Amino acid sequence: MSDLPGRPSRRGFLKGSAAGAALAAVAVSAQAQTKEELPPLEQYKPSYFTPEEFAFIMAACDRLIPADGDGPGALETRVPVFIDRQLEGDFGKAADWYMEGPFQPDADPLLGYQSPLTPAQVYRAAIPVFEQWCQDQHGKGFADLDAQTQDAALSALEKGNVPLKPELRDFFAFILQNTKEGYFADPMYGGNHGMKAWTYVGFPGARGAYTEWVSRFNETYPLSAVDIAGERA
Repeated sequence: MSDLPGRPSRRGFLKGSAAGAALAAVAVSAQAQTKEELPPLEQYKPSYFTPEEFAFIMAACDRLIPADGDGPGALETRVPVFIDRQLEGDFGKAADWYMEGPFQPDADPLLGYQSPLTPAQVYRAAIPVFEQWCQDQHGKGFADLDAQTQDAALSALEKGNVPLKPELRDFFAFILQNTKEGYFADPMYGGNHGMKAWTYVGFPGARGAYTEWVSRFNETYPLSAVDIAGERA
């Protein structure tokens, strides 16, 4: 029986299906290989940070969400990569913030963000000041301090006991906020590697049929998390 004009033949359809399946298998294999080939954080080449700045960011993130807790740590979920990408992007440039003067950096924090500096500029200006404070107080840079001393140094930074200029006073708030965001954001932004943070808290991710579970308290969701790209944890 001959095929109708303009219609795909059965043989052509099967050949096309086989080719499509082969291409899909290659794509999945290549994607899996890409995941496996992510460099260790020590070998990651930052887009915004200098190597010295990135060493500080890794150490700070490691203390804010340490690996010795119940869930995955900030380094295991590649939070520093998220922060680096954010500072290189619109957030770091304050692209959608109102950044016209006049500014009053020492105004009450309840009045909102008052620094003339973008978040990326705050990081760049504040890191060396904090590093020098660590040298003066503890004889070493932050990344070289033991965990207990690092925690004490971050507490001093949070409490305002590190002499930062008023326009840099949001430095700790940025680090803490960005670390949390990188931990729980979709993996497409660089952090939450492998959706490990979502898996830890039982968050389903970008699943489209989750509404029936919103009101079901104290029940474990039975399916794995899904990211925006459609990958499953």
